[in-house]
Amino acid sequence: MNCRHYIYICYSVLIIGCMTACHITKPYRSPVITDNNLFRDVATSDTNTLATVHWQEMFTDTLLQQLIATGIKNNLDLQVALSRIRQAEASYSQSRQALYPSVSGDVNATYAGASNQQRTGKTVSPQVYNAGLTATWEADIWGKLRSSRRASLASLLQANANARAVQTALIANIANNYYSLTALDQQLKITEQTVVNWKATVEVMKELKKADVVTGAAVVQSEASRYAAEVTIPDLKQSIRETENQLNLLLGQVPGPIARSGMDDQHPVMLLKTGVPAQLLANRPDVQAAEYNLRYYFEQTNVARAYFYPALTIGASGGYTSYLSLTGPGSWISNLTAGLTQPIFNQGINRTRLKVAQEQQQQAALDFRTAVLTAGQEVSNALFSYQTAAEKGNSRRLQLQNLQLSVDYTQELVRYGFANYTEVLNAQQSLLSAQLSRINDHLQQLQAVVFLYRALGGGWQ
Repeated sequence: MNCRHYIYICYSVLIIGCMTACHITKPYRSPVITDNNLFRDVATSDTNTLATVHWQEMFTDTLLQQLIATGIKNNLDLQVALSRIRQAEASYSQSRQALYPSVSGDVNATYAGASNQQRTGKTVSPQVYNAGLTATWEADIWGKLRSSRRASLASLLQANANARAVQTALIANIANNYYSLTALDQQLKITEQTVVNWKATVEVMKELKKADVVTGAAVVQSEASRYAAEVTIPDLKQSIRETENQLNLLLGQVPGPIARSGMDDQHPVMLLKTGVPAQLLANRPDVQAAEYNLRYYFEQTNVARAYFYPALTIGASGGYTSYLSLTGPGSWISNLTAGLTQPIFNQGINRTRLKVAQEQQQQAALDFRTAVLTAGQEVSNALFSYQTAAEKGNSRRLQLQNLQLSVDYTQELVRYGFANYTEVLNAQQSLLSAQLSRINDHLQQLQAVVFLYRALGGGWQ
């Protein structure tokens, strides 16, 4: 059979394979998010969402913007994620090359000696020189190689989505720690001022004792309350230092002080736009990564299915042979081969491969569903946290006004002997507690916006 017959056979097999391959590998279809109540009690058709707002527009504090920019540039976790993208790009590039023939070159020289004393009486040492090229190509009849390439592409896209997820988490963590720092600063300031006020109260109690208005118990109790407030100051300073160190770790730099604005300069976004749940697949990187993971295992199932069918391999080689030298007189040689390999008995490897791939695909589908539900939960929690903090705001303001009046009134009443000293102590302690709670309410509102921004997928666009 000559080369022309081989070519006819190969073309025939390729034509038949192309006609049947579509029944072996299946086309991938992206899942659709249809949960209309995914965000719980949020029914809207408005597609405007915080996720599409750039982080520089979301966080207007210039010092915070500088920290975020530094984190994006230097954060170690983000650099690791970018390295994984480059690894996935290399794997994808290699998978694309699998569709092309592999070619190798070979040059060798052979020196053989033989002795035949009876006929020639001398030793014969023939020399053979060979130079040639060999090419092999596996025809992708059943789509196995194309499915492998699509799986590698899905892996690359997943690595890219994971890097974006790292960036959204990084921005959220920097903002949350920054807001925590401003809250701790404010709490430290109020506590230090409270200690000053307690010192004044102690002096007043001492004067009232001299006038026999209060007893010595009032003096020592007021001093104990002063120290109770003062003892919290080292803990606040430690929390500030630890939060600064945590921020520096996110920024990829050594521990040190963090420049920041005041708590009163931070204003949360008032208009929260969530968009519709279906936009999570386009905006939230971890949901995208879960979908690409599903696509990867879908294509791996296609690959496993193609292993049940014969593989067509075509090979060709050609070269030059000389018995004197590579440049001397010799002969050209060439051949063309084509073969089909059909698995008959391979110890159940193909069936196991397919079963594992199908189960991995099912697991990836469940992971995607989990990612969607988790996103819905986080959006719902962030919205309710923001609403809760806003609802507490007016009540907290009225509480502080009345507690301040209570402190002023009880101090005056004690001076004239119409109130017990414990009423003054309780009023001042309640005022300090409410002041610290007001800071926590403000912090809760700021962080709720950050959580919502991240939950919707903001920070990478």
